[in-house]
Amino acid sequence: MVEQLEIADLEPIPMEKSAPKIEKRSVKERRQQVLAVLASMLHSERGMERMTTARLAEAVGVSEAALYRYFPSKTKMFEALIENIEQNLFIRISQATKIETNTVNRVRDILQLILDFARKNPGMTRILTGHALMFEDAKLQARVAQFFDRLQLQFVNILQMRKLREGKTFAVDERTIATYLVTFCEGQFMRYVRTNFRRTANQGFEQQWQLLEQLFI
Repeated sequence: MVEQLEIADLEPIPMEKSAPKIEKRSVKERRQQVLAVLASMLHSERGMERMTTARLAEAVGVSEAALYRYFPSKTKMFEALIENIEQNLFIRISQATKIETNTVNRVRDILQLILDFARKNPGMTRILTGHALMFEDAKLQARVAQFFDRLQLQFVNILQMRKLREGKTFAVDERTIATYLVTFCEGQFMRYVRTNFRRTANQGFEQQWQLLEQLFI
């Protein structure tokens, strides 16, 4: 289990030509700094380039050897970021479902939450679309797929609860609707990355929701 990083509130870290070396900190703090710098670099203009440990070490302000004391490999760094994305998002989804009990409103709130996350964390969105992982270990793509599978299952559970909570069902199978909702999120992420973050992931959501809402009639 990696230390949880508050990714959703992460602001881009300015990249300097010669970053100062890390001050004396705990291993946990140093690991968090490495992840924060990596996330920031993925958001930068060079975010689509292959991420090397040399670039990352320079940005953090340590040697490559020191970097490997915090993480045994670059793959482990990306795995830690994916796990943090998952932890942060699903904690927030759980909180949202406790606040709202109406199924339609729950789905709307979760979609808005997910798209807001993408808007606040462009570098993380590059991971979820796979763009940041094109030159990395193939198992990272599989790990991202697990994230979307879990998100789909979350939607399925919420939709299936509608009959118990509200005595209503859907015209189509809940899994079909859940698949469509996840596909919508993935499409928004791809669009956000493709426009180099000029068009935000939640831009036009109110109009899009008017179409999605028809699934629940």
